[in-house]
Amino acid sequence: MRQSPAKYPLIFLLLCLLNSGVTYGQAGDPLVDPSHVLEQQRWVDSVYQSFSLEQKLGQLFMVDVFSRDDLARRAQIDHLINQYHIGGIIFSKGGPVRQAQWTNHFQQQSELPLMIAMDAEWGLAMRLDSTFAYPWNMTLGAINDLSTIRAVGENIGAHCQRLGVHINFAPVVDLNTNPKNPIIGNRSFGSDQQRVTDQSIAFMEGMQSRGVLANAKHFPGHGDTDKDSHKTLPTVGFNRKRLDAVELFPYPQLFERGLSSVMVAHLNVPELTKKRGRPTSLSQEVVTDLLQVAMGFRGLVFTDALNMKGASEYKAPGDIEWAAIQAGNDVLLIPEDVPAAMARLIKTYKNGLLTEERLGHSVKKILRAKYKVGLHDYQPVVLAHLYQELNTPQDQMLYDECMAQAMTLLKNKKQILPIRELGQKRIAYVSFGEDSGAPFLSALRGYAQVDHIKGETLDAILQQLNGYDLVIAGVHKSNATPWKSHRIKDKTLVWLNEIARKHPVVLSLFAKPYALNDFATTKNIKALLIAYQNSPSGQTIAAEIIFGARASQGRLPVEINGFEPLSGLMTTPLKQLQSGVPESVGLSSEGLKQIDLLLDQGLQQGMFPGAQVVVVRKGRVVYQKAVGYHTYDSLQPVRSTDVYDVASLTKILATLPLVMQEFDQGDLSMKSQLGKLLPELKNTNKDTLSLLRVLSHYAGLQSWIPFYRATLDSVTQQRNPLLYQTQKSDSFGLKVAKDLYLKTSYKDSIFQAIAQSELLPERQYKYSDLPYYLLKVYLERHQKKSLSVLSQSFLYASMGAWTTGFLPQDRFDLAQIIPTEEDDYFRQQRIHGDVHDPGAAMLGGVGGHAGLFSNALDVAKVMQMYLWHGTYAGHQYLQPETIDAFNTCYFCADDVRRGVGFDKPQLEDPGPTCGCVSMTSFGHSGFTGTFAWADPEEEMVYVFLSNRTFPSAENRLLISSNLRTEIQAALYASIIKKNDL
Repeated sequence: MRQSPAKYPLIFLLLCLLNSGVTYGQAGDPLVDPSHVLEQQRWVDSVYQSFSLEQKLGQLFMVDVFSRDDLARRAQIDHLINQYHIGGIIFSKGGPVRQAQWTNHFQQQSELPLMIAMDAEWGLAMRLDSTFAYPWNMTLGAINDLSTIRAVGENIGAHCQRLGVHINFAPVVDLNTNPKNPIIGNRSFGSDQQRVTDQSIAFMEGMQSRGVLANAKHFPGHGDTDKDSHKTLPTVGFNRKRLDAVELFPYPQLFERGLSSVMVAHLNVPELTKKRGRPTSLSQEVVTDLLQVAMGFRGLVFTDALNMKGASEYKAPGDIEWAAIQAGNDVLLIPEDVPAAMARLIKTYKNGLLTEERLGHSVKKILRAKYKVGLHDYQPVVLAHLYQELNTPQDQMLYDECMAQAMTLLKNKKQILPIRELGQKRIAYVSFGEDSGAPFLSALRGYAQVDHIKGETLDAILQQLNGYDLVIAGVHKSNATPWKSHRIKDKTLVWLNEIARKHPVVLSLFAKPYALNDFATTKNIKALLIAYQNSPSGQTIAAEIIFGARASQGRLPVEINGFEPLSGLMTTPLKQLQSGVPESVGLSSEGLKQIDLLLDQGLQQGMFPGAQVVVVRKGRVVYQKAVGYHTYDSLQPVRSTDVYDVASLTKILATLPLVMQEFDQGDLSMKSQLGKLLPELKNTNKDTLSLLRVLSHYAGLQSWIPFYRATLDSVTQQRNPLLYQTQKSDSFGLKVAKDLYLKTSYKDSIFQAIAQSELLPERQYKYSDLPYYLLKVYLERHQKKSLSVLSQSFLYASMGAWTTGFLPQDRFDLAQIIPTEEDDYFRQQRIHGDVHDPGAAMLGGVGGHAGLFSNALDVAKVMQMYLWHGTYAGHQYLQPETIDAFNTCYFCADDVRRGVGFDKPQLEDPGPTCGCVSMTSFGHSGFTGTFAWADPEEEMVYVFLSNRTFPSAENRLLISSNLRTEIQAALYASIIKKNDL
């Protein structure tokens, strides 16, 4: 219905009264710049008075542009700018650099700077490639901490500002109370009125704090529809009481907090429009009487896009724009035909239907908005560093925090989560859905050995699952857009139910929560985690919650399948490693790139075929890389789960923790003497040597004994056939390599050789393997188990260090084990899957000084246990005072830098570290090209594993280059100082 000339001035009078503060609603004009009230008003008046009629009308139009379009489209926009004086542009699909270039171009064309808008609800990535995507509103809706949501709004605002965008059509404040809503869904914060309102306010205030105008949409409420207004006119058929209680609920509080603008939806709401079939966007009763008069909103009012079927099918171009202005809108968003609309508005102005007062009302609001966003002093978008500044580590850090706070645990029967007693469980992972679950599986394997079970049929899956104690199921739905279908296939539902009937199942649902409605029942599922989105970060954090590295915190934003809104169970985290970006623990991502360069240098210069590096700070893994190949033939890339021979790291990862355990139990002390631990050493030169001195390498022991040489013919250098056989037997039970077994009794000869070895002529510092041969014998006798079993049961199994252990071929395929040497001096074969150290090999692969295999992450777990005062994954392995006692340099005054078992930083001369670590730090290196170091003061763990000895141990380039400590220096250089912030 057209507005009569007699009634039209009355509407304008009401709006004028509203803007003068007579009616209730917003206390102040949200478009006023409070710091420059008079300057702003003078600028607005001056610009308005200088405008022609066409220039005034042009300000009402905001047209759409795709920066991915060709130059012909750009020329069309140039024409609209120059000929029709359009006031704004909304950018859609494209890329950030091209959009910045086009923005600068269009701004140069326009006589008055254009207002640039975008739909960037979850960030610029909603429309642009190569930009950052924050979680969708439904995911944010699960977060309890409003400051986190505010931070998201602030960061998105910063991105908009950096790209020259002045208004972001966000947040969506619709309450999604209809699970079948095809267009809102994940774009909504949820269904609880006050929670959605509070979260919308937090997002709005964050974004507006960066000088970008927020926009609440879709007024009066698009949450309870089952139609898409892009395609048709949806109906919201509720009475006024319901509309006030639900659909309209968020708006008054948003207005009170300074909301800048509102977008009016194309909806059929008969209760408000008083005429069925008229879109709310074209209804005076909605746009003026309700929004601006009754509710007192004083900010900009935008139509939703006028090319949407919900509006465009109601009136023709020209007529629809006039109807929108009559209704009370200020900005005509995406008109289909600007020339036709302009002609119609000029005609209505000239015949008196559109008054100067009404036109001025909207145009001056637009000008106030332009001033507030800085367009009175326009500056072009700077192209330099644009990509980097739109994709910062701080963005990823906040994204991770959002996902961690959002994860919602809905079921947890018998407190199955977090998973404990890892050494007692066989765990399988089964993947469902059309998207990848690779990051989830990788993250799960960071905590336990998890086998990926696949099969073409349910029976095949069930057969493979026989013998497993727990099944982790992941349903992975597309993370591309929030509009992707969340429906779960019937086949998946059947399979999940059958698996859950036969095995304990932990289900992680990487989909919008409405996917849970597809389940007939979740009765058999032991634990149910809603992870919301299938992003790599989301998958990683879900795994961390399952294993207790993080606590579950989220609350369900909507009602689903019997679970009430705001449902959610809390878990208590177990203290163990979690993931994070470097900046989250005070390290620079840019600085850590130096490690990449150094690793590449090592590969290019032939220092090693491949390597793994892990950096942990403050309990977070911030750098984890596997580079190169198993061997120089470049056939098999190194993976993060591959295991290296860690050589002498065995001392501090296996033997020393067991010695500390006995120290805790009172069975050993620093004064314990070798002769009392091992009676065979009584009355020898080893008798009175104390544990303190031998583990400080200050007892006069020989550095090492080449035991294998005594088994070779002195002339031919061939192995003595009386000592070796190619097949295992009771008499030849010590495997030293493939198809090569040493006489079982020869380990006694090794012990005797140590017992009879001479001490150095005078007491001096001398690094020695020999104490660890002896301590292995002691520990195995005292605890009546092999060192391999002891270390596994005491440490590795329960802490989830599943790659760590002796005799790796008992647990892994050769393809997962890195070879160490082409041995041409003893075993005469490639050493692959057997320990490199000849002495440990002659003990059957289990030595107190060498023999351990591991990946870098699991080495870091043991080192982190030391930093956490003996605690890891909910277990207290060692007492803090014991670790302190062993991490003490008792003979520093004698220029002996070592702790008890641990290596320590150099005192003066060049030593094992970069010289930049704290003196409380400790660690060790290994002959095969390994290094592990922990620094309590910086809360840092650094692990480097390589096979520099392949194909020959004569390759000393890694050692001579000091690459391992150069990496350590780069790590410490990346620490962000307070004055760098």
